[in-house]
Amino acid sequence: MSATTPSAPPPVGRRRFLRGAAFTVTAAAAGPALAACGSPAASGGGGDGRLTFLSPLPLDTLALAPELLAVAGGHFTKHGLDVRLQAARGTPQAMQTLLSGIAPVARVGQIDIMTAITERNQPLVNIATPFRTSTVRLIYSKRRPVNKPEDLIGKTMGVPSEGGTSDKVVSLILASAGIDPKRTKRQVVGLSPGTFDLVQRGRLAGYVVSTDTANVLINQNPDAAMFDPAKYVKADSQAYVTTKDALKKEAEGLRAFLAGIHDAMTELVADKTFDGVLRKLRGRYSFATLDDDKIAKASLSMLRESWTGGDPNRPLLVTEQNAWAAGYKELTDAGILKPGADPSSWYDNGLLPKS
Repeated sequence: MSATTPSAPPPVGRRRFLRGAAFTVTAAAAGPALAACGSPAASGGGGDGRLTFLSPLPLDTLALAPELLAVAGGHFTKHGLDVRLQAARGTPQAMQTLLSGIAPVARVGQIDIMTAITERNQPLVNIATPFRTSTVRLIYSKRRPVNKPEDLIGKTMGVPSEGGTSDKVVSLILASAGIDPKRTKRQVVGLSPGTFDLVQRGRLAGYVVSTDTANVLINQNPDAAMFDPAKYVKADSQAYVTTKDALKKEAEGLRAFLAGIHDAMTELVADKTFDGVLRKLRGRYSFATLDDDKIAKASLSMLRESWTGGDPNRPLLVTEQNAWAAGYKELTDAGILKPGADPSSWYDNGLLPKS
């Protein structure tokens, strides 16, 4: 998720997102028009050194810091790859485009991957887990705290879409405490900081936002506070996903892509102050949350916890069998997915760097 901020630092136009002209970033159009925005390479696969990465998120968010730094820091180039970042209009379009063969890799939430495999029998494979914990936050008013699942009973939570990942995260928070998810109503709201007015007026207990937006709100409003779903939810990790066909045909490009991401994430984790990585990112990109030091560093610090799972010594990107299986069990226990499947067949660590 990403949101444009309405006040200082001011929003930036899309033309300001990319500083350099040598690298193209394209916002995907709906339906067939998306194909026209694909990589110049056949199927966007990387056989000629070009590869298209699909993001369900707009590209002007620090939630994409690993991908952005892999471009800006030359990590993809180091591994012989020219990567095009392409934004789709949400997860459904990103997955549809992936399945069509236009691009070989996307970053999608564990909940969506497992839902697509179990309910629609889609031939997807998780090839790496960059985010081990949730990257969203529940924003609430300090006057009406949300500190535990029980605080949501009988309330209304704002979510960006009905039945989407954020909606399911709210359900999982409640289910973790044995609470029927139906005891909390959902209301579809915008993701901008301006929605916080509904929270302050008591119409919402809170709403689900990106890490960037959460830090903007905390920075701008002393009444704003955040609730971290990762304390209660196991299944909201994010993975790089490909198709079974692309796993065979595009293995070389996907391996180089993951190597570049691994190098970028290693740099992000090692830079304790983020000064170095921010210089590189700002040399190529410009958007509101990146350009503000306080918000950028707070967001990257929170994201680093998700990349490492709180332990910087854990190997980056590795999909851990126990965590992956625990996420599936959580989804089945909450009634979101049907039990009885084998989640170990849905991931493959074979393309990850050996070091």
